[in-house]
Amino acid sequence: MATHRSGAGDPGRTLELLWRKDVPSAGQRGPKPTLNVDGIIASAVELADREGLEALTMRKLAERLSVGPMTLYTYVPGKAELVDLMLDQLYADMPRRAPKDTGWRARLEAVARDNHALYERHPWMSDIATSRPPLGPGLMAKYEYELGALEGLGLDDVEMDAALTFVLGFVESSARSTSRARAASVETAKTEEAWWKANEPLLAHVMDPARYPLASRVGAAAGAAHGAAYSPDHAFGFGLQRVLDGLGALIQSRQPRRSPPRTPR
Repeated sequence: MATHRSGAGDPGRTLELLWRKDVPSAGQRGPKPTLNVDGIIASAVELADREGLEALTMRKLAERLSVGPMTLYTYVPGKAELVDLMLDQLYADMPRRAPKDTGWRARLEAVARDNHALYERHPWMSDIATSRPPLGPGLMAKYEYELGALEGLGLDDVEMDAALTFVLGFVESSARSTSRARAASVETAKTEEAWWKANEPLLAHVMDPARYPLASRVGAAAGAAHGAAYSPDHAFGFGLQRVLDGLGALIQSRQPRRSPPRTPR
């Protein structure tokens, strides 16, 4: 479950910061600012990448920037607004691959994998609920680009938005599962494969194949294939193809039907 949410700060102040409406101009009089919003965002992202979003506090960030907390608050009102700024900056900077295949399926798969890679680089993003997304330039550019994968397929605008939400929702869920699996490996100091191998004798002792024939057979096959009970990479790849299959059926239903060729008399 997400532990933070975007859009939790002051909407007006957040939008001003997202679109840099209050950034002092180069010719403004007075002492030169010791910080800027871009630098604060970059430091916050680095801190969250290293220690997680829970560890990111305004006080700790101020220490990292060698300023007092009150100085930091003159640039960003609080952590809620800062989280929105961090997300929007990552959206703006995320690499976007250009698939060789120009078909809709390749385009959507590229969108999904680009977003999955973003979560891989910044796992703390999966802890943020984005039902109220930061409506900044980074998000809008990302949304514009991703909708392009669905343009011209016969879907109406609401269906295009829903289809993209469907794909990105799957990616977010998959990224969250991957993040938790990797966190478990760090906490136990064992990979999934090492953990299951260490507990294999106990499982063999308590598991009764006669009582659970399907679970025993399928679980053994999956374990042999993945080296563990769960493979995040396999789950993502398999699930993504099924998501695209489902959208394929919708897209196909929106294509104009061709009349059968007339039989010459």
